[in-house]
Amino acid sequence: LTFTYVTPGAVFHNRNGQFRHDDFLNKPFGSQIRSSDNGGAGFVYVLRPTAELWCRSLNHRTQIVHELDASFVCARLEIVPGDVVLESGTGSGAMSHALLRCVAPRGRVHTFEFNKMRVESAREEFENNQVHGLVTVHHRDVCGKDGGKGGFNLGNAIADAIFLDLPEPWLAVPHAAFALKPNKKLCTYSPCMEQTQKTVTAMTRCGFHSITTAEVRLREYMVDEVVLEGPPRKKLVLGGASAKKTAAAVAADNATHGNGAGGGCSKADEKGDAASSQNNDAKTNDIPQSSSGGGADVISNNERNGGDGDNKRRKLVCARPFSTMRGHTAFLTFATASLVPQPVPTTVGAAVDDPTTTTTD
Repeated sequence: LTFTYVTPGAVFHNRNGQFRHDDFLNKPFGSQIRSSDNGGAGFVYVLRPTAELWCRSLNHRTQIVHELDASFVCARLEIVPGDVVLESGTGSGAMSHALLRCVAPRGRVHTFEFNKMRVESAREEFENNQVHGLVTVHHRDVCGKDGGKGGFNLGNAIADAIFLDLPEPWLAVPHAAFALKPNKKLCTYSPCMEQTQKTVTAMTRCGFHSITTAEVRLREYMVDEVVLEGPPRKKLVLGGASAKKTAAAVAADNATHGNGAGGGCSKADEKGDAASSQNNDAKTNDIPQSSSGGGADVISNNERNGGDGDNKRRKLVCARPFSTMRGHTAFLTFATASLVPQPVPTTVGAAVDDPTTTTTD
């Protein structure tokens, strides 16, 4: 995927050919645009800009939060339109686009970045994407490692949700507890478990509760449509030589029992036995024989499923998971702010080293 800002008179080049920006204008999203060279053999599709597409096509200045983790974070933070969300660690701006889409059209995202060049690049991209009315980029070190006091410097209890994507998020947890509204949620993004352990300790000392850590993994499934034959609806009857042997055995048994009981057989009994034997032979001959002669009957699938060919097979959609999953990205730690107001953090690392600076329930 590649992105381009449409400019009248400009030309877009890629391996599929040359595409005039004028051909993109007044075209609905999803339209196929043919190249202006190579006889129109190359083509591209015009797609509606989304946070997911921007995540896949942006220029990476830092490691980004991909759409799998971003969607999970936005759902767990319970962000709704009109909320005020704080983000520390703007980076390439991928997560910022996911957050500002959730708070639109009347909400606000305040994103903080300590690197001056990344701040300027993010501001330019937000303006080019026409979302600068929903986001404010701050050049500030929230952790306070640059010699300042750190923090968001926006006031007390003003945020509906906070997301921290920092190397040392535990240093920013006290500032997040101060800026977060009561009973609202905080999320931290940490690749290592050691970072998560320190962050959980800081959260506990800052009055957060309902602390959970999750790891989101993607397992792909191969979905396909399969055809299954239905069960037989007719009773299977054995025929051929086995049926003849059974009839002969019954006749011999009748003759044996008749001789033993009455000392002989009358002519009427003999006629009855003969007629019974003939009937059995006739029934046996009516049963279709197998081509091998003397095996089980061969019954067609149509007969086995009731004689109607329309419903003899059933189609089902089945899913089979792949044996491997996409690798680890990060641990997402969520916590809910306390109802008790938190003090203003004063020193760097106080959340971990000095438990006396924290008010508990």
